[in-house]
Amino acid sequence: MNIYFSGIGGVGIGPLAEIAHDAGHTVTGSDAAEGRVTAQLVEKGITVSIGQDGSFLEARHQEQPLDWFVYTSALPDTHPELVKARELGIRTGKRDEFLAEFIKAHSLKMIAIAGTHGKTSTTGMAVWAFKQLGIPVSYSVGTTLTFGPSGAYEPGSEYFIYECDEFDRNFLHFNPEVSLITSIDYDHPDTYPTEENYKQAFLQYIQQSAHTYMWESDRAYIGAIASNAVEILQADSVLPLEALHLPGAHTRRNATLVHTLLTRLKICDEATVLSVLNTFPGTDRRFELIAPLLYSDYGHHPKEIAATLQLAREISEHVTLVYQPHQNVRQHEVREKYTDEVFQGADEIYWLPTYLTRENTTQEILSPETLTNRLHRDGSLHFGDLNDGLESAITTARENGSLVLCMGAGTIDAWVRAYAAKAPTL
Repeated sequence: MNIYFSGIGGVGIGPLAEIAHDAGHTVTGSDAAEGRVTAQLVEKGITVSIGQDGSFLEARHQEQPLDWFVYTSALPDTHPELVKARELGIRTGKRDEFLAEFIKAHSLKMIAIAGTHGKTSTTGMAVWAFKQLGIPVSYSVGTTLTFGPSGAYEPGSEYFIYECDEFDRNFLHFNPEVSLITSIDYDHPDTYPTEENYKQAFLQYIQQSAHTYMWESDRAYIGAIASNAVEILQADSVLPLEALHLPGAHTRRNATLVHTLLTRLKICDEATVLSVLNTFPGTDRRFELIAPLLYSDYGHHPKEIAATLQLAREISEHVTLVYQPHQNVRQHEVREKYTDEVFQGADEIYWLPTYLTRENTTQEILSPETLTNRLHRDGSLHFGDLNDGLESAITTARENGSLVLCMGAGTIDAWVRAYAAKAPTL
């Protein structure tokens, strides 16, 4: 097939383009801007257009008729490329439709990793384990990896490991052979208007999965029923630090899920599983080391912040947090969860304006001062933006031996990488 991916630089679409390319399809696509994913795709020989006014799409269709226009949920119905694809009579579909058909066509068994927090790291960990054990595997993970592409199709593989996110109800389009649920905590109010909507979606997802492994706290939260198809892990099931040498309580919790998966599949003995998990190098943007004492993390929810700060304190006595909230509509839902307990691991906090995307234009934009009115920091809470003396503050913190953690799903990651490229060497 001749497939066009719109938004090909995104962490959801980019891996699918790689998978289609690996399977022998002709792949092209576009995005609004260059990025790490587009660069990775170009290196593989995939043609990527920067700019999405519809002209490149039309030209490609004239050269060789396109069979399928695959797009992200973030693309509005009025988007020029989507409008043009429909005008030209090209089949259109979102990423979940493409992936579901691909998995069926190749007779793959899906191992899906779902949950509010920890999906990407856990998916990466599962992919890492299969690769290290020499087991052929196809997969899609929502970030770039140091040990392979973001998505891959390997002929002859039995399993497809997928980061199965709940945004836009994506995960409800699949019937996984095995599901690992990392955590459940109300999120994505733009997709799920109420907390009950969110819980019901996870209950439906579990019913669609042949086998599910989840934690007791999450089972109790949504009211799931344990059965032969739903195995519940208790809090004391988390493998201890003596067995798993990975930093961060939440990392060891996620690794325990992968350990459970591998032992239940009887892929290898337990000692080998532990050995492989202990060598996991991590994934990009999940407590990723950018430079000495400088880390980037995608976290943008209070529970993610608290968990990552706990990890940081395991390896450093002093931690400085730079936080960019994500989506104003989400801030209206989580504002009461920004408490002293969440930020207890940070000695200093630099709070940036919220990164705005997919917003309800009728909602008040919550200011940093409003979002932090429950914090009692005694002079250790600072407000500013990415261009307001932040470089100097970060450099000083690092020179004083503080680990600097930059968190957020918006522009902060690109900013911190640019800063690191020009920052003085410690």
